[in-house]
Amino acid sequence: MSDSLNEQQAEKYLLSKPETSLYYPFGDDIKVFRVKKKMFATIALGQTAKSAQVADTVKKHYWMNLKCDPDEAVMLRDIFPAVIPGYHMNKANWNSVILDGSIPMGEIERMMDNSYLLVVSKMTKKDQQSILVHL
Repeated sequence: MSDSLNEQQAEKYLLSKPETSLYYPFGDDIKVFRVKKKMFATIALGQTAKSAQVADTVKKHYWMNLKCDPDEAVMLRDIFPAVIPGYHMNKANWNSVILDGSIPMGEIERMMDNSYLLVVSKMTKKDQQSILVHL
């Protein structure tokens, strides 16, 4: 298995989280992952900047938006060029992760876990307990 994560692997990983559902409120091309109706991730096909070598080509990669602690969000952007402020999201609390193979799978899984747990931590104690009992 590769040490980077593709869109199908990310979807499978996100859907393995307790009480997670997938829906499409923004159209068929944007996957939204929710835990108890609270969004914690999105996946969509996006474009990266034009290649420096071939000015007329645009590379397409899947982008994943993940909720993040504001301080950690900035740190991740400094470490990984493929992590940028959340596209169409609150830039302080969300990062967009470009699934271009440059970030190790374990790091992306950690970011997905943190996004999920951050959203769960804001829920009522009753909802938290009904979710965390499955982890």
